Amino acid sequence: MGKGFFISKVVAVVCVVVAISAVATIIALSVVYAQEKSKNQETPATATTGTTAGPGTQTTTPSTPKEPWQHYRLPDSLSPISYNVTLWPRLTPNPDGLYIFSGYSTVLFTCVNETDLILIHSNKLNFTMFDGYHAQLKAVDGASAPQLKKSWLEVPTQYLVIQLSSPMQAGSTYELFTEFVGELADDLGGFYRSEYYEDGVRKILATTQMQPTDARKAFPCFDEPAMKAQHLTYQLPPCDDFKLISITFCLFSSTSFGPTEIMSTYLLAFVVCDFGFIQSDLGAEVLIRIWARRKAIDEGQGAYALEKTGPILSFFEKYYKIPYPLKKSDQIALPDFSAGAMENWGLITYRETALLYNPAVSSNGDKEWVATVISHELAHMWFGNLVTTRWWNDLWLNEGFATYVSYLGANYTEPDWNMSDLIVLNEIIGVMAVDALASSHPLSSKEADVMRPEDINALFDSITYSKGAAVLRMLSSFITEEVFSNGLSMYLEEFKYKNTVYQDLWKNLQTAVDNAGIQLPHSVEVIMNRWILQMGFPVVTIDTSTGKISQKHFLLNPDSVVDVPSEFNYEWFVPITWIKTGAAKDQYWLLTKEDMTIGASEWLIANIDMKGFYRVNYDSENWDRILTKLSTQHQAIPVINRAQIIDDAFNLARAKIVSTTLALSTTRFLNAELEYMPWQTATRNLDYFVLMFDRSEVYGPMQGYINKKVTPLFKHFKDLTANWTKIPEKHTDQYNQVNALSWGCSTGVEGCKELTTAWFKEWMDNPDNNKISPNLRTTVYCSAIAEGGVVEWDFAWGMYRNATIASEAEKLLYALSCTKQPWLLNRYLEYCLVPEMIRKQDATFTINYIAGNPIGQPLAWDFIRANWDHIFNNYGGGSMSFGRLINGVTKRFSSEFEYKQLLQFKEDNINQLGSAASSLEQALERTKANMDWLALNKKLVFDWFTNEISGTV
Repeated sequence: MGKGFFISKVVAVVCVVVAISAVATIIALSVVYAQEKSKNQETPATATTGTTAGPGTQTTTPSTPKEPWQHYRLPDSLSPISYNVTLWPRLTPNPDGLYIFSGYSTVLFTCVNETDLILIHSNKLNFTMFDGYHAQLKAVDGASAPQLKKSWLEVPTQYLVIQLSSPMQAGSTYELFTEFVGELADDLGGFYRSEYYEDGVRKILATTQMQPTDARKAFPCFDEPAMKAQHLTYQLPPCDDFKLISITFCLFSSTSFGPTEIMSTYLLAFVVCDFGFIQSDLGAEVLIRIWARRKAIDEGQGAYALEKTGPILSFFEKYYKIPYPLKKSDQIALPDFSAGAMENWGLITYRETALLYNPAVSSNGDKEWVATVISHELAHMWFGNLVTTRWWNDLWLNEGFATYVSYLGANYTEPDWNMSDLIVLNEIIGVMAVDALASSHPLSSKEADVMRPEDINALFDSITYSKGAAVLRMLSSFITEEVFSNGLSMYLEEFKYKNTVYQDLWKNLQTAVDNAGIQLPHSVEVIMNRWILQMGFPVVTIDTSTGKISQKHFLLNPDSVVDVPSEFNYEWFVPITWIKTGAAKDQYWLLTKEDMTIGASEWLIANIDMKGFYRVNYDSENWDRILTKLSTQHQAIPVINRAQIIDDAFNLARAKIVSTTLALSTTRFLNAELEYMPWQTATRNLDYFVLMFDRSEVYGPMQGYINKKVTPLFKHFKDLTANWTKIPEKHTDQYNQVNALSWGCSTGVEGCKELTTAWFKEWMDNPDNNKISPNLRTTVYCSAIAEGGVVEWDFAWGMYRNATIASEAEKLLYALSCTKQPWLLNRYLEYCLVPEMIRKQDATFTINYIAGNPIGQPLAWDFIRANWDHIFNNYGGGSMSFGRLINGVTKRFSSEFEYKQLLQFKEDNINQLGSAASSLEQALERTKANMDWLALNKKLVFDWFTNEISGTV
């Protein structure tokens, strides 16, 4: 049937979306979950002889594993060739009230090294026993296979273990057959179920999320990235609709699919759903389809994604210089999905907010998110899918690269948005705050340090994505984008359908650099290893009076202890770009801790457009010259560097390198600033002051100062939009209009609250006609709910419950956290653990939204502590990011009492922190830094703001 997608006429009412990576056949098996579960509780037959030790009664993996099945990594004795898997999901509950799936699998594999042991991953599957064993083994091409001696499930390491009576022969090929049943749970991992309502009718679909280690929840497999294989797939939907699946014996028609390319198990995907789709023109070289709920498709919410997918694919074909590897690209928006999206090869799965766009309801931010996420996932079709890193310790290369080039793809398809600059705001500035902690981690780890599933899950963080993107952007800058692209092309061509380590990329980029004749102070590998094998980044200090340049490991808390040694002694090879009195100068390489190179100047700014991943400090005279230039002619400094000056100064002040008053002084020019990037950077840094002071006497004069700065911006957008009736043309102006309104209402700019309250009341009076601009809705909703009471809250909650557009629901989900009523916030917190009220995928975000409210923060912290056991056990896997939760709820912590509470929380839950362990350490470090900062700066900040509001702008 080829690699396309076909729908059986008998089941035309139901769509079965299957990736080229799909690995399912839906057929009727006459076993029920309870029966299979009871079978697998039987004790397997005990063998009396053999060369491999038995399992004993071990229930947990020892710290020093002795047996092969106690190791989390597969041995190299077996190599999969192909899978042929049959699955049947039941989309109605069985008599025990469970949703289940049943199936069987045949994996063809080669014995690489002689062995009498088969280890294959399996998690939460119950197996049919064959003569007391969990599987059947046979040799291919008429040879005889060893007899099975013993089999069992090793739960801690998630293996099906099969001991053989004699060894398999190296070079021989074998087939392993299993039959199994699993739960089609709502845990957002593996093969899981999602639910939604359409026209009041509850509908259920079955879908997947395999990355990183959940393919083993769908079928037994060699579930490691390097274990690439083909997948031979067939789909057999039962009867003529899913209402009849409880009938065991019925006629059904099959849908079959050809073999996939050689690929990793984590890239598999299959979806069984009642969805609609739109597609590219017939005859197109690559068939593109956008799938979603039928109503969403009928409303045109998939049109923007369809419009942009083709051009982005074409961009990457040119960028990589390799054609798109497949014949089709299906993209599907799911009601329940843990991540933003997943790059399954041929069937990309998305949250609805990351794929669907409705111009009548969605904001420009929603539109940008769709474009960048599509670009990110399509970038993976080559980098990650065609060529895959060998193990998860190099996840940064996969995700950091896709994050970086996603901005290139989005910039190509939306050239007016200036996406190549927005990466600074969206990725780089934020992650620098995380990487400045002593509890950060290097981009690349040793394979031995990343073994358990929870270790792997913990790597899906901002360091991996955003710092990975930042250092690759820096590399691309100093070798040029063209040479970077050439090196990537060579890398992909050499390793297509294979696995790599990061050194393979460095080698190909070095070849491209040599071919282009670019002179570097060291090889690409030597330069870049200092950025990926040690955590953190430097602060570069330039003394313009002497020309002295030096570097030092930048730590947000200078008193924190870095207990992780570095072979590079936390020194970097730093590419320094700079302008002197407005004129760009040649790039300079800082190769040691100190060097002499630059003479005095009128004013100097380094790290142009923040292409380098480092902060910059200057001598006090140059800081004064920069502040003068900002206050008199701020546009003489590039817009990204105006943002950089603010961000560097505030972070240098937190690190006690410069004074806090100097940092605050970098915001004085904002009353004349109209550009988004400086305003947004100032907003983020002043948000820290809000977090630290919104419960103290400093808050009043601080609000007064911000009011003075934002009032001109508020008036500017009032005029630009003809009294808020028009949408600004410029993409970033639309963003900055939100800053004007948000700061205006929160600091009491005249007329702002009255404006938002009136808009919201008008909507309440006519719920079917929401005239509030989509760009402004989040701010308007929040402001109105904060000023209102239970009537406004209940109205917004009702609109959230009835929302059919995911981006609108997300705006309301946030705005509901803005209320000042503690009892409403407590009720909202309780809703977070009721999936029928708030989807599991949204629970983390909602709790963090509530914690962002100064009234809600202590309520959220109490809620987390009281319910941690339930959250950890019921919202594990893909449904909740524990690390994100801890970071969000504790970001306001700044007292000794809160620090001790964190320590107590760590002690109470030491054995069930999972992926939150590293985030908890970061929270402790951040809290300590906040405490120290407050002790030093509270009076100083109060006096500065008080003096500023008493004077003139």
